[in-house]
Amino acid sequence: MPKKSRKLMITRRIAELRKEFQINTQELRSKTIQSLQELFHIATSLARGETKTQTEEGVTEKVTLKQRQMWARVAAYIAQTINSISNALDERQIDEDLAKLEALINEAAAKTKTSPTGTGAG
Repeated sequence: MPKKSRKLMITRRIAELRKEFQINTQELRSKTIQSLQELFHIATSLARGETKTQTEEGVTEKVTLKQRQMWARVAAYIAQTINSISNALDERQIDEDLAKLEALINEAAAKTKTSPTGTGAG
């Protein structure tokens, strides 16, 4: 008889762990998606031209068309990442998606630093 109760105890503990893992994962997923949605709104504002200037290292510069295009790319990737996190449980893939997003944001910010101001015909 003790063997059955041990098996039942182990089965219950596993079920509890699964439930706890699912709750913690859902909470983490929700917080991550909320943060990404905030970034998405910032990126789309820059991409649409609703935000006319951006400050980089204390210097305020006008957002150029090329920079707006980069921010549109960042916004699109954020949307893909949100969709991926919403549908997937693969933490490794989520981490890779966030790393790629960070690289895209860094690339967009670097374009701000390296783009000459006041150039272009229109």
